[in-house]
Amino acid sequence: MIDISGLTKTYEGGFQALKQVDLQIQAGEIFALLGPNGAGKTTLISIICGLVNPSTGTVTIDGHDIVKDYRAARGMIGLVPQELTTDAFETVFNAVSFTRGLFGKPANRAYIEQVLKSLSLWDKRNNRIMTLSGGMKRRLLIAKALSHEPRVLFLDEPTAGVDVELRRDMWDLVRTLQQDGVTVILTTHYIEEAEEMADRIGVINRGEIILVEDKAALMCKLGQKQLTVQLPAPIEQIPDSLHRWPLNLSDDGSALIYTYGREGEPPNIAALLGALAAAGIDFKDIHTEQSSLEDIFVSLLKEGAQ
Repeated sequence: MIDISGLTKTYEGGFQALKQVDLQIQAGEIFALLGPNGAGKTTLISIICGLVNPSTGTVTIDGHDIVKDYRAARGMIGLVPQELTTDAFETVFNAVSFTRGLFGKPANRAYIEQVLKSLSLWDKRNNRIMTLSGGMKRRLLIAKALSHEPRVLFLDEPTAGVDVELRRDMWDLVRTLQQDGVTVILTTHYIEEAEEMADRIGVINRGEIILVEDKAALMCKLGQKQLTVQLPAPIEQIPDSLHRWPLNLSDDGSALIYTYGREGEPPNIAALLGALAAAGIDFKDIHTEQSSLEDIFVSLLKEGAQ
């Protein structure tokens, strides 16, 4: 659905926001683009949506070049920006209807009603935008982005600073859109959103795409599990007979920590427990923890900075 090749962006003054970005996004997938502030996420989205001109490279939307065939490419895209910029004196219904008309779509009251109801905005349809709360204005931005029935939807930090209810509504809406075949590209600082929603994860840092991976494969390949064995009494050091195991002793000596699971490494917990027993080490409790997507994201950024 989206094909990005050799994309760069250098602003006046020499700052290079994007460096040779190559990326393909498949039709109907939910793609999460992660990266720290200033990594280039918004610049990349702005170029795809026709708001910023690239320095070099090409972008096509379902085969339509965003420069040579701008109208067709832009007509397929809905964008929910970070900023709450709306027409303060317009009503909710008229604002969404007007946005639909900007894309050359005929009036369709039933569709606008459906969109507003899906975002819990129908009861506010006759309210002026200036009277809406911040959360309702965020919902309105989403409604405007969906007004012309786009096949690609960009959500640029869509739930920043909004309540839990809106975040849940957003997740439900995104799932429904995906079922209808809409391609969704999400940027977020809430990494649990990416972990919950995305099919694939892309990580951008300093203007470069440093990783694109299926979410499940990424969690399997880079995720780690930790087995923590709580000891009935602290020990000063790990017995020599256990040195072949990748064990770490906690700072207070009250627990042994066994890390496993990275790069498909098979756990061998039963053998470890047998080795502990043979070494005369008892335990009072065992628990495991698994790396989250946030842990993986932070480790990737640290690796990239080295």
